[in-house]
Amino acid sequence: MTTAASTPPPSTDEGPKASNMRSLSRALEVYAELQRAERPQRLSDLARACGMSLPTTLRILRVLQDFGMVSQTDKSYRIGPAVLPAARSYLENDPLVVSSRPILQQLATSTGLTASLYTRLGYERILVARVDGAAPLRYDLPLGKRLPLSLGAAGKILLASAPREELEQVAAAAVAAGHEDKSFTADALQARLPEAGVDFSYSADERATGVLSVAVAVPNRTGRPTESISLTSPVEAASEDTLKAGVPELRRAARTLSALLEGSVY
Repeated sequence: MTTAASTPPPSTDEGPKASNMRSLSRALEVYAELQRAERPQRLSDLARACGMSLPTTLRILRVLQDFGMVSQTDKSYRIGPAVLPAARSYLENDPLVVSSRPILQQLATSTGLTASLYTRLGYERILVARVDGAAPLRYDLPLGKRLPLSLGAAGKILLASAPREELEQVAAAAVAAGHEDKSFTADALQARLPEAGVDFSYSADERATGVLSVAVAVPNRTGRPTESISLTSPVEAASEDTLKAGVPELRRAARTLSALLEGSVY
């Protein structure tokens, strides 16, 4: 049996590196929690949500403030102005965003519905591009908004072929992030996903009341899809049949975007 004494201690080079990576991971976790928040957050709320002590959370926030990534008003914290140059660079230069714009424009024009592109980020998805359709949506969904994979057609289609273990992780993450209630399970998530052999997902009144949506995944030749394209409409301007009639257009758009990305550095 191996004893603690016989286990070689970590090298002096690896120790500080591992500690630095843990610190960076914690800082990014706090930053991500601020991105999810709908309003400025108090120190105690951030510490509780991230499972960290108050002193640790405060130290992280002070460092993020130094770089302009976090701003403070009174006793509350919010995302800082340093996010804007990064967002501008992403929107102007990322192949996914640049390639998708004319595709979404054509899709919205041909269907009259709002066309959107989402990319997966961990156990959530983010809106990266959108072109409005003829009927305006009832809500404002800004670019960069973190959304659950468990709700909405664009999220569920990215989980269509996910193994059981991943569904359990997604369900747990959705609960932890406040997207789902504490009783939410992998079984409940599985019940929302498309049936085997169906390559699109449909949702009605899931993430937003009075909104219908259908989505397909963007093919990825190197692995599981990480992007999806959706068509969305307020319920008074379309029906389930209307949305599903747009699936062939969605498929063509997804294939076109996939081909463009294959030829880029994405």
